[in-house]
Amino acid sequence: MQDSNFLIANNAKAIWHPMAHPAEMRAHPPKIMMKGSGVHVSDIEGRTLLDAVAGLWNVNLGYSCDPIKKAIAEQLDMLPYYSGFRGTSTGPSIQLADELTEWFKPEGMARAFFTSGGSDSVETALRLARQYWKIKGENDRTKFLALKKGYHGTHFGAASVNGNANFRRNYEPLLPGVFHIPAPWAYRNPFNETDPAKLAQLCAAALEDEIAFQGGDTIAAFIMEPVLGAGGVIVPHESFMKLVREICDRHGILMISDEVVTGFGRTGAWSGARLWGVKPDMMTIAKAITSGYFPLGATLIGEKMAEVFESDKSGTASIGHGYTYSGHPVGCAAGIAALAETRRLKLNENAAARGEELLAALQALQAKHAIVGDVRGKGLMAALELVEDRATKKVLDKARLAIIAETAYEAGVMIRVSGNNIILSPPLILAAADVAKIAQALDAGLSAAG
Repeated sequence: MQDSNFLIANNAKAIWHPMAHPAEMRAHPPKIMMKGSGVHVSDIEGRTLLDAVAGLWNVNLGYSCDPIKKAIAEQLDMLPYYSGFRGTSTGPSIQLADELTEWFKPEGMARAFFTSGGSDSVETALRLARQYWKIKGENDRTKFLALKKGYHGTHFGAASVNGNANFRRNYEPLLPGVFHIPAPWAYRNPFNETDPAKLAQLCAAALEDEIAFQGGDTIAAFIMEPVLGAGGVIVPHESFMKLVREICDRHGILMISDEVVTGFGRTGAWSGARLWGVKPDMMTIAKAITSGYFPLGATLIGEKMAEVFESDKSGTASIGHGYTYSGHPVGCAAGIAALAETRRLKLNENAAARGEELLAALQALQAKHAIVGDVRGKGLMAALELVEDRATKKVLDKARLAIIAETAYEAGVMIRVSGNNIILSPPLILAAADVAKIAQALDAGLSAAG
């Protein structure tokens, strides 16, 4: 690698960064991360920071998980790559698929289709949903339903089911036949309803209304995050996902649970579907499957769908979809090691315990700082929604948000700004002392913003 002077001089010049304006990155170069250990990362200037976002929701096991690194090295020595397309497979992909279906057996998952990441996993789920109905001879079932404020990725299909305009506007027209219903967001919703249980009923009624308008026999699937992540960590009432499952069942609509963020313990349960007591028809996973150490994802298929595909005699079930790196042996080896460590360390239990501490700390900040309009969280998914005025809920301006993030950074904590939200998703190996440090850094940032 080139020395630090080269890296600093060329920062943001030859690279365009995801989710950023290229000119803004040139004008305000991004932080350059160089090292990581445990829950900490170090930048090119030698500053050590507590990573309160776990990279991008994904480094659940922290930055120095030796079993994963060892598994990757050993697999590189044995077989660095082979295709998982028709006719060939690899040992790690076979083992990981078996372990994933066992891990998510309580959710009813029976098969795994490997991908390179979360967007791939969602795209796969959407395509398999349409194919499922073609196998069954219900060719009119092509439409998808989703939640406003939901986030599902960046491919055209995945972006089409996104419920945030900033991920859609510049890429429209997107996939036709996608329709959105209000999110169960108690702080902001079109019903002006602050009671989460009542709001869940209203959103479910809106879903019923949309199904009636579109025609249930034209809808392939409904997709949702059990806890909405990038949209601002929106935590539905515990009844909501069950209501959606019942509605989908009544109209014969497949249900896809997007677990790219919520899978593997972040909410305090091994999946968001399990948290809410629901068995979906498909699940999408990625991120924590390797703790971020290798790009890997999977679409998990439930028993009902598996039976339809595998009993087909017409040839319609032949899957004309896949990725060069589907079931990558190095990625799967990393996944096997990551699952073992995740289970051994009982990360779901730690996420639940530290999550309660984090939520309490954020609520204390809300009581202290008037610009904190709302606090939301479940497990180690949390957000502060920042406003100019609590009465009007006018969003806090970008300049003050930047001050908060930079002050927290100077105080030794990496946080994430998304819209007018401060989003927190630290590694699941977080300790109580780390929670306190996050709160202290946020307190400093909120104080600096005024």
